[in-house]
Amino acid sequence: MHIDNFHHYILGANSEQRIVFVHGLMAFAANWRKIANKLEGKYQCLIYDQRGHGRSMKPQSAYKPADFAEDLYKITQDLGWDSFHLVGHSMGGRVAMVFTHTYPEKVKTLCIEDMGADVNPESYKYYEKMLNIVPTPFNTKDEMKAFFQNDFLTLFTPHEPAQVLLTFLQANIEEKEDGLYDWKFSKQAVIDIVREGHKKDYWLEVSSFKMPVLLVRGENSHVLKADEFEKMQMVNPMITGAEIKGAGHWVHYEKYEEFTQILDSFISTHLK
Repeated sequence: MHIDNFHHYILGANSEQRIVFVHGLMAFAANWRKIANKLEGKYQCLIYDQRGHGRSMKPQSAYKPADFAEDLYKITQDLGWDSFHLVGHSMGGRVAMVFTHTYPEKVKTLCIEDMGADVNPESYKYYEKMLNIVPTPFNTKDEMKAFFQNDFLTLFTPHEPAQVLLTFLQANIEEKEDGLYDWKFSKQAVIDIVREGHKKDYWLEVSSFKMPVLLVRGENSHVLKADEFEKMQMVNPMITGAEIKGAGHWVHYEKYEEFTQILDSFISTHLK
């Protein structure tokens, strides 16, 4: 597998201090662009579309956390990045945990944004229902916008703040070559990712970290509960917790300035 299979950007001048950002479920590289732009003066930053997402490869299978961790390993090997700071949000946080457990020598510091170690084997049903409600492909952009403005919330009750979810979903629909509007990601891949990601818990991974770890939680998160956030810090003293007030699950989107400042300060404190 070659890096050319993955749509990616490298921002910032060549530097010994490098950061890899790993996006969450149904997201894509550009979700990190604002953060990377802010930090590229100090660090060289890699952002990329994970398999099944954006403009990266979309195989029919192989959507286990270990598959994503292996992608990250091969991408950074191709780039010659022997060690770096690793940041993962949501599903990307799970990938980052598995990668760090498997390749600890490559990770200088780890930042897990709003993802815990517990699992819920039934959680894929939420995403399956949500995606099946959206009648893609749409004929026009206006038709797509009208559905989300008028119909979506009458058919589906989200766990997330409604407006944030609506913005996120619409950002994930693009015009295709045939002129229709459809998902940037593979819908089946998203369901498979959640199903595979919740087959086992990640307490072994959490307990194994020997490098500095920043665990970021949104105060109003529906994903990383407060008690799990505290337990992860108790299990491993290398983990430092940071709770951002007023934020939900998409901390780096909802509270961009606070997230960037906390991340930069944490990495700066642990530069090697």
